[in-house]
Amino acid sequence: MDETEFWEIVDRTREAAEGDPEEHAELLVERLAQLDPDSVLDFARHFESRYNRAYTWDLWGAAWVLLDGASDDAFDYFRCWLIGQGREVFEGGVHDPDSLAELLDDFDEEIDGDGEELGYAADEAYEQLTGAVAPDLGVALQPAEPEGAPLDFENEAVLAERFPRLWDRFRA
Repeated sequence: MDETEFWEIVDRTREAAEGDPEEHAELLVERLAQLDPDSVLDFARHFESRYNRAYTWDLWGAAWVLLDGASDDAFDYFRCWLIGQGREVFEGGVHDPDSLAELLDDFDEEIDGDGEELGYAADEAYEQLTGAVAPDLGVALQPAEPEGAPLDFENEAVLAERFPRLWDRFRA
């Protein structure tokens, strides 16, 4: 599975779910379960590498603004959700987290920003297909600390300065 196929599966299942993250995860499992086990593992590798790439202080800060706070777990689930938003939103958000202010049409912190179940979709599909737990993917683990310079998430002035567009749209 190449990168284009990965994003096509993400996009088609998201569109079919009409923005509901839980429905998206269910549809993703169903779609992946139609593939062969090796393709499911390829999908999982693509997902995991993007998940790890999104482990940055700046993206965590953007999640903090969007979600009005983001614990370690909340940031993990946010990164899964961000992948689920598709290539344009994911790449834009990783490259310039403040651009999420323009890239996200609607954002409801009650339902958006939490894609925990998306992170398990490939594992569930693999188990359905094989009856076994997915093997190690061979993808480098995320670093111990997020990439970049740490931010003081509790300091609203720092967040407003670092993410002016997000702050104006979601917190001002």
